[in-house]
Amino acid sequence: MNDKIWTIGRILKWTEQYFKDKGIESPRLDAEVLLAHVLEKQRIYLYVHFDEPLQPGELAAYREMIKKRVLRVPVAQILGEKEFMGLTFKVTADTLVPRPDTEILVQAAVDRLRAMAGEEPLRFADIGTGSGAICLSVLHYLSDTVADTVDISPAARAVAEENAASLGLADRITFHTGDLLQPLSGISFAAILSNPPYIPEADIATLAPEVRLKEPHTALSGGQDGLDFYRRLANEAPAMLVPGGFTAFEVGIHQAGDVADLLKANPLIDRTEILPDYAGIDRVVVGWRKN
Repeated sequence: MNDKIWTIGRILKWTEQYFKDKGIESPRLDAEVLLAHVLEKQRIYLYVHFDEPLQPGELAAYREMIKKRVLRVPVAQILGEKEFMGLTFKVTADTLVPRPDTEILVQAAVDRLRAMAGEEPLRFADIGTGSGAICLSVLHYLSDTVADTVDISPAARAVAEENAASLGLADRITFHTGDLLQPLSGISFAAILSNPPYIPEADIATLAPEVRLKEPHTALSGGQDGLDFYRRLANEAPAMLVPGGFTAFEVGIHQAGDVADLLKANPLIDRTEILPDYAGIDRVVVGWRKN
């Protein structure tokens, strides 16, 4: 970039081409999202102000963001936040960036918990909570619920606690640091939710650099076949459900059948459901405890 006048239109065109040359997957979208953040405007603003020149401070801030994006830092980490289920979540390098596919899990939980609603608030658990996107979204959309969440990473737990506070949900959630269901021993739940690490170890090397290099490895790897955490959850979670309660797990591509079989192997599970994501890929497996 030289020192001539940089208008919104010109800087977007330059950045789009630069990102394209560097192999960034969505060059125009990323350029717009980052610039809109710098200018503290909606993206639509950019389109009706193409001729507006950038101030030196804005240009400097945008340059720094461009440098980070080319180093494959995810856009959400550069901004420090990500939209999910209509809510804004803080994200850091210690948490996975919430994905649109995970909204399928949240919607499945909301619909099924709503159908179970009674006089007492329903208690559910979110295992491997990360940024807290799953449990906090459920709490936001279902006012008669309370939650327990577990993450093995104290740094991730701290991010989830910040998100709970900023969304005004801290008084309905209890945070635990530990390994899967271990910290919740002795508690019964209407639902146990999880989006556990499910990438087979050998596939980690094939992931996009933004994911492979910039997101926490412990939140990605599901062991040799990707199913390590599902084995443990399918074995332990049903006994912690109230009669008629359910588990709901997000799964990777081609894993739904295997995870459903793991749940069916538990004698406490009555039936399972498999739900597709927006692309038609089987993405969520639900297991119901016998009444």
